[in-house]
Amino acid sequence: MQGYKDRRIIVTGGAGAIGGSLTAALAEAGAEVIVVDDLSSSSRWGIPAQRNVRFVEGSVVDDGVLAAVFREQPSHVFHLAALFANQNSVDNPERDLEVNGLGTLRVLQHAQRSGAQRVVFASSGCAPYGSDPPRPVHEEHLALDVHTPYQATKLLGELYCNYFCDHSAGHEGLSTVRVRPFNSYGPGEVPGRYRNVIPNFVYWALRGEPLPITGTGEETRSFTYVGDIVDGFLRAGAAPAASGEAFNLASGEEIAIIDVAKAINEMTGNRAGVRFVERRAWDTQRRRVASTDKARRVLGFEAHTGLREGLARTVAWFRERWDQIEAEARF
Repeated sequence: MQGYKDRRIIVTGGAGAIGGSLTAALAEAGAEVIVVDDLSSSSRWGIPAQRNVRFVEGSVVDDGVLAAVFREQPSHVFHLAALFANQNSVDNPERDLEVNGLGTLRVLQHAQRSGAQRVVFASSGCAPYGSDPPRPVHEEHLALDVHTPYQATKLLGELYCNYFCDHSAGHEGLSTVRVRPFNSYGPGEVPGRYRNVIPNFVYWALRGEPLPITGTGEETRSFTYVGDIVDGFLRAGAAPAASGEAFNLASGEEIAIIDVAKAINEMTGNRAGVRFVERRAWDTQRRRVASTDKARRVLGFEAHTGLREGLARTVAWFRERWDQIEAEARF
């Protein structure tokens, strides 16, 4: 990806699944990358060990940590640090507001003061669109019927981005781009109570346990491979026309949960099948598929990794890292 060579770039949440892959891609593009992560939901080994990657352990809520890293005047900021995700926010709403709300505000403030050219904010594919969006959902469809604090604070982050981009308190506007990843999966995500369905499915399948499905299994999502998501982030950071805009980053496919479970069981040789469990109170969206027309038109984005290929890579990563993953998985 052009546009990042010899640039100094901050990636918050750079030890996470998307953040680690994004950091690796930026380093390979010739950027000097500063990763800021408090390791509250990730591990040090998730950060690429490349000579042009530097790690600063700390929270985006910590003003002193941010002051120190932004003193180096980055050209770009990719803000992925967050309290993830829906159930975690239900259990810990104040922490969710602190990290996702105040943390985002402080990152934007420091980015503006340091003269950063652009901030790319990782929003969410579930936050802006409500419980019953059209299919496929376009970026212009916004709803306020949120069902978790996480959805509320991701919307708050988007609103702060709009504010800073347009007219932040008399200062010169800060170029911001909001990206909305849909159901990212792939190497790098350690399973756990608050993690996504695919890493949890792979974990249980490799242990020979039945895969728990909330609901009927006919629920659908736009599962999108992490490498494609990272490509979208890079394009959002580089495209001049992206400033002030929001983009869906998604596969564009509508895939049933039961089909994902069957594919993972097949790939891992798991004969335990599936089991059905009660749906969580906030989990009201039965079907979800995203339009990527705008991202394709403005960014040149297109997801290229099919589900079976992405799942195969994910299972291979689990097998390679099994001892570390098993030691750190928390349910």
